[in-house]
Amino acid sequence: MQAVFARILLLGVLWLLCAASAWAGLPAAYSARVVQPSGLPQRHEFDLTAALQQARREHKRLYVYLGASDCPYCRKYEAFLERNSAELVPHFAKQYLVVDLRSELSVTAAQLFIRVGSSSLPYADFQRSIGDERARMLVYPSVWLLDGKGKPLMQMPAGTGTFETVEEQLEILRLVQ
Repeated sequence: MQAVFARILLLGVLWLLCAASAWAGLPAAYSARVVQPSGLPQRHEFDLTAALQQARREHKRLYVYLGASDCPYCRKYEAFLERNSAELVPHFAKQYLVVDLRSELSVTAAQLFIRVGSSSLPYADFQRSIGDERARMLVYPSVWLLDGKGKPLMQMPAGTGTFETVEEQLEILRLVQ
């Protein structure tokens, strides 16, 4: 009987570990507003409406992070944020509402939609709507800095090598171009 209980317990612990890695995202210290996609499995729609309303109420900007649960570059960026949270969190908290969009690498650009109010746009159209003229490829991790009305504040780097030093991250937060 004890052997059966031990196996069940081990399976439960393994399941929790797998589930935790699937839910990986921005570190807790950043108090991110997590937005899960709706419309699954064909459509992965992230609704930014409530986050934008909150940002306007609090007179803050949005720091929107799009990460994938199975993306090694996302884990690297998230680990960087965790290691440097003592230095970075005060800068984030002062002027940004941090939004964490949770996705996975199997989601294509054609499946990913961003909703603001009654408007829902496919990823490439959303990129165009905020004036981002880079390639329309879906790249993880991606970050958008938006004002309280959803307008972009600056062109952002994306993908591997994103924000590898505290000073680079602070330059982004300060909107230094």
